[in-house]
Amino acid sequence: MRKATVVIVISAIFLHIAGAVYGIGESTLVLGASSSWNAVDKRTGIAEVSAIRANPVLTLSSARPGDDPYLDMALSFDEGRPELFTDKTGHYRVSASPALSGVNYRWSRAGTGAALFSGDSPRQALEEMEGPLVISPRSPEALLYSGQHFKDFSIEFWLYPLNMENGEQLLSWSATRQTRQGEKTFQRIQCIAARNRLNWSFLDFFSSPDDGKQMTLSLSGSPVLPRTWSHHLIRFDSDTGLLEYLVDGRLEGVVYATTTGREGGEVYAPMAGDGGTMVLGGRFAGLMDEFRVYSRYNETPLLSKYPLQGGRIETKPLDLGERNSQVLKVEALGGNFSPGGRNPKAGGIMQNEYVGSGRFRFANNSMVQFFIRAADTPYQWADAGWQPFEPGTNFTGDIRGRYVQLAAAFYPSGDGEAAPYLDEIRVVYQRDDPPMPPSMVTALARDGAVDISWRASPDSDVSGYLVYFGTATGEYFGESAILGVSPINVGKRTSVRIDGLKNGVLYYFAVAVYDRSNPANAGVFSREVSARPLRMVE
Repeated sequence: MRKATVVIVISAIFLHIAGAVYGIGESTLVLGASSSWNAVDKRTGIAEVSAIRANPVLTLSSARPGDDPYLDMALSFDEGRPELFTDKTGHYRVSASPALSGVNYRWSRAGTGAALFSGDSPRQALEEMEGPLVISPRSPEALLYSGQHFKDFSIEFWLYPLNMENGEQLLSWSATRQTRQGEKTFQRIQCIAARNRLNWSFLDFFSSPDDGKQMTLSLSGSPVLPRTWSHHLIRFDSDTGLLEYLVDGRLEGVVYATTTGREGGEVYAPMAGDGGTMVLGGRFAGLMDEFRVYSRYNETPLLSKYPLQGGRIETKPLDLGERNSQVLKVEALGGNFSPGGRNPKAGGIMQNEYVGSGRFRFANNSMVQFFIRAADTPYQWADAGWQPFEPGTNFTGDIRGRYVQLAAAFYPSGDGEAAPYLDEIRVVYQRDDPPMPPSMVTALARDGAVDISWRASPDSDVSGYLVYFGTATGEYFGESAILGVSPINVGKRTSVRIDGLKNGVLYYFAVAVYDRSNPANAGVFSREVSARPLRMVE
């Protein structure tokens, strides 16, 4: 009992505060915060993230697109736990060891997670192709499936090394090959750190057109900074034999898989050996994110954290309860978020600028633009165009309807490293409740008529009264009255004679009020009364 009393007291205090802030008769519809974002049903380039505020927020998605037809392998590490890491294309099996961990949105470069390698894989395990993350082809569609001949390819990933020590092995692909003479050879691709650089070597991976000869190629880049995200891309053009290594989009190394060692010679093409296995993160300490393999020459890698074209949300039609309800203003809470760009601060502390209603434009040029439209039906919005607005500002024009829809366009910073987010949206509106029905309704039978009278509705928004009649209780479909069919609009009168009725028939009546809105909003029926017209004795 005491608990119930406390709840009632708290509710009363809340209602008192709400009335003081928003005024009597105003209501608030909340999206986000503790109310969830379920009302937002259209999301383009938008993610719901839990690591920025106490409740999930909406922000730009940094996840990489997965609909590229040339995508051969895609490890996003967004699943949270290493045992759940999978190849999104389904071409490869992925096996994670206990030495591997995962990090969340605060530390990832893209999406909602990244892989954390401890660097403690023993040499023997690596020689036996065991390690923190082991990948093997499972489908003949895989580019690295046994005996697969292919043309162009690209390998890319994001890297965040802790120390970048000599001998750290980031990637190793091993397989066996059989020559035309029947001899078995060892095939290998390796990416190993030396003097803060990544060194790539391709052993017997490229073969002559008749598969009679193989070649070994090597590339290296400039020093890679510890504790900073960097993007690495290996790509091969089968038309020219060009093999390139790029770091953060900058060309670092070039070799040719040709007989001349330059453009113009006979091109050696890649071929996957038998029983191939790839190990990621052997003897590597740090983070890796978005490891991808393509069956094409990747000309334009995506280097910004967030897509520069931004994203957009639209809500479902939000029901305000009554036709012609008026939206007074829309408040928004949110801010600007950056996990430190390519160099997150120690502990994953985020740069987080939080604001209330007002201009959602920040110094780094990230922003959110808001739109609204309203209608009395949730299905036809042709005449209700989107109107931009600034959160927290009272609308100067009428935004009216039973249903309202909100939209928001999110834009990142100029360099794509920071994004705005929404924590909460509040729709402040005044519901256009229909007028209260009249009271003291009476019906007095006459010859071929009934006199109806009532006490005026106490509601201040009264434009007139509608008198309903019929020959069955609750069914007001009368047609025989001289004044017209049911309901009869009698204006602001509080009494009327309904002529043209049949004597001996019992009629039922009810009165409703309509307000001054356009179109008019009719209220509920009054209590029902009845009368039977009879010919009077002279």
